Amino acid sequence: MTESRNDQLFSRALQSTPGGVNSPVRAFRQVGGVPRFVTRAEGPRFWDADGKRYIDYIGSWGPAILGHAHPAVVRAVQEAAARGLSFGAPTEGEIEMAETLCRLVPSMEQVRLVSSGTEAAMSAIRLARGATGRSKLIKFDGCYHGHADSLLVKAGSGMLTFNTPSSAGVPPEITQHTIVLDYNDCDQLETAFAAHGDAIACVIVEPIAGNMNLVRATPEFVACMQSLCQRHGALLVFDEVMSGFRVALGGAQSLYGVEPDMTVLGKVIGGGLPVAAFGGRRDVMRHLSPEGAVYQAGTLSGNPVAVAAGLATLAEIGAPGYHDRLARSTHTLADGLSRVARSAGVSFASDAVGGMFGFYFAAELPRSLKDVMASDIDRFKRFFHAMLDRGVYFAPSAYEAGFVSSAHDEATIEATIAAAAEVFASLA
Repeated sequence: MTESRNDQLFSRALQSTPGGVNSPVRAFRQVGGVPRFVTRAEGPRFWDADGKRYIDYIGSWGPAILGHAHPAVVRAVQEAAARGLSFGAPTEGEIEMAETLCRLVPSMEQVRLVSSGTEAAMSAIRLARGATGRSKLIKFDGCYHGHADSLLVKAGSGMLTFNTPSSAGVPPEITQHTIVLDYNDCDQLETAFAAHGDAIACVIVEPIAGNMNLVRATPEFVACMQSLCQRHGALLVFDEVMSGFRVALGGAQSLYGVEPDMTVLGKVIGGGLPVAAFGGRRDVMRHLSPEGAVYQAGTLSGNPVAVAAGLATLAEIGAPGYHDRLARSTHTLADGLSRVARSAGVSFASDAVGGMFGFYFAAELPRSLKDVMASDIDRFKRFFHAMLDRGVYFAPSAYEAGFVSSAHDEATIEATIAAAAEVFASLA
């Protein structure tokens, strides 16, 4: 049997790149098999190195909210690139981006642009510590905020256990100030503040998590976080790298009716190119260099080509009714998957908000990482590969949310549901 082009490329990549990929989830380690090497993409689809076409539900892990190679975004990139790729000096586009973000997300009075979500979250936490003069931070098991050392922490065996790194190369002394709690657990949060309230600089959270599959914070949990932070003088940081502009034009915070002290953004604001941002109240942001003593810098921060792609994307999704239409398409997909799974007698649950969705081989929607881990991961793996064979590309992990774009039309979504009906029948 002739080796596929994807197999050949993966074998070649393994020689020069650890694991053959430049980001771990791309390696298909959880689901098995060989990753697909993409050669081109357009609208809701991409083509792999063997020429096979797929309906894409990861969309570059969220940024491709308009679909791939949207004409307005491509045109903006081409025009910006013709003027120069990078200057190391300010541009008007950076101002326009900051003004746009502050207008769309009113909790942010000032914004600093960076190049990745990891960089933005890391910088926001440093700023929170500098602004409060405190050291400890609270994060939640299953929420991912990038690969900065202090954030690569797993939950300990006890409720307030901290300082257990979840990655080699991270010394325990770096994570000793990180407290990891269960998502959606107000009791744990209250206990943590009772024990460490005067030392906690911030609570950082994905209000709609996308890195343990799609899991929503309950309104009670969001209110609890905000109340405890205000009472104890800590800062509430919403990590909306995934949910920002994906679930609503104003992000998850607009759905919950909450104004966090700081917000971390990424993905959609770059339109597929590397742009991220962190911002918040003016009195907090003034602590940032060069105005304040908290240092942060970046050679490519606010890159003019990436900013142009982001501004073009934000202009398109700001059209009246855009997110209503996107949400209807996403719900059609999630509800359709649940319907055909039930018809086949497969235990299955799904959820959707804005342009994000999640599905789980479980009887009920999860509220925490523990719930997601209790779902039928082996059945997910079989489902993933069967759908891949039928030309539908979901995330190659049971712990990742999915994404619908405005390019996913009714026919595309119905074709996905029809393929899923075949697969569920074989899994029952």
